[in-house]
Amino acid sequence: MEPHEYALMDAAEGRMWWYRALHARLADALAGVRGRVLDAGCGTGGLLAVLRAAHPALALTGVEWSDNAAQRAAEKSGAAIARGSVNALPFAAASFDAVVAADVLCHRAVDPAAALAELHRVLRPGGMLLVNMPAYAWLLSAHDRQVHNVRRWTAGGTAAALRLAGFTQVRTRYWNGLLLPLMVLQRKLRARNDGAASDVAPFSPWLDATLHAITRIERRLPILLPAGGSVLATAIRPPAPEGAHD
Repeated sequence: MEPHEYALMDAAEGRMWWYRALHARLADALAGVRGRVLDAGCGTGGLLAVLRAAHPALALTGVEWSDNAAQRAAEKSGAAIARGSVNALPFAAASFDAVVAADVLCHRAVDPAAALAELHRVLRPGGMLLVNMPAYAWLLSAHDRQVHNVRRWTAGGTAAALRLAGFTQVRTRYWNGLLLPLMVLQRKLRARNDGAASDVAPFSPWLDATLHAITRIERRLPILLPAGGSVLATAIRPPAPEGAHD
């Protein structure tokens, strides 16, 4: 991303409703994980900081292409941060018990097939991959252009990509569904203005609190929503066939 977008992320991700909602869902999904966890494309470290607080027993590592963002992530989270690309991760095979790729495979600089092959490689057999993707190509907007997103996937498309990369036990769900109508209205209006800023910006306290409360209500719903602004997926690297090696 552009340097100013990293600065916006660094300032916003601890308090902005969307980041808090995303990080809460990712932390929930990692609740049963033990051992080493990689945040692939960790940005300025907001998720790692949340995981440090929620699951202090985890051994946390991040990888980030931007040197400035990597430094911010290390300071914010206290995790070990490596410089590198998700297209060619600087880690040995089977290094991690879980890997998170949150809004990373959507990025212009990422080759999804290469990145998924790398995420598969660095996971131990039986390890879990956790992916978040923005949903629906028709929702591409000025925000996506500002943060260099070039792809938005459906739940079905996300599942197909994970299976093609060799993952099994793939489960996908949409989230941020209750706010999807507002998102569609806002994104389609802003899509007409190519120079519009990204959505990463301070909200008024009452609006931020209201939006976050809606995401919390949705998070507690006992049903899966049929649509949403994002897709959350989990998948497993299957055990290697007997006699096989990485």
